[in-house]
Amino acid sequence: MKPIYTHMAAALGLTFAIAACVPAPRPAPLPAPEQVVVRPSPQPTPLTVPQPTYADWMDAPRSAGDWTYRAHSGGSTALFGELGGVARFTMRCDLGSNAIVLSRAAEATQPVPLRIRTETADRIVTAQPAVEAGPAVAIALTARDPILDAMALTKGRFAIEAQGSPTLYLPAWAEVTRVIEDCR
Repeated sequence: MKPIYTHMAAALGLTFAIAACVPAPRPAPLPAPEQVVVRPSPQPTPLTVPQPTYADWMDAPRSAGDWTYRAHSGGSTALFGELGGVARFTMRCDLGSNAIVLSRAAEATQPVPLRIRTETADRIVTAQPAVEAGPAVAIALTARDPILDAMALTKGRFAIEAQGSPTLYLPAWAEVTRVIEDCR
């Protein structure tokens, strides 16, 4: 071998020997673990949804639900509510007394004012507590009462307001007219 290679081999061997003597770097110390403080979550405050107000009640959206009609031996009934649920408003023709009974689901233990609003008429009547399919208030009107015609012939809807209950904005569908006509 040539002397240059010998010198190079010696230099490389010396480099490796020196590198072997250098200690490995120590890892940085780990930070102390953080203490986790568990704080109870605040209790959510119940949201109160304000009832929207409208310049004209006719602008309010229609209440959720549909009308159904049922004929029976003593007259007929139109019920408004959600499918499979309790009727929120009922119009029942009682042929025996020639009257139409309007009942609205409401919690009441004493007579309450019931306001009937249509495009052409507005009337406040006193409804009595009634228990039919649940807590309700009811009023009987003669079959020829003009407010019934106003309910049937209004511009697409009428409203029923009972003290302490949200207003119902009901569509004036054929079931309303049919119950009225059944009693006349």
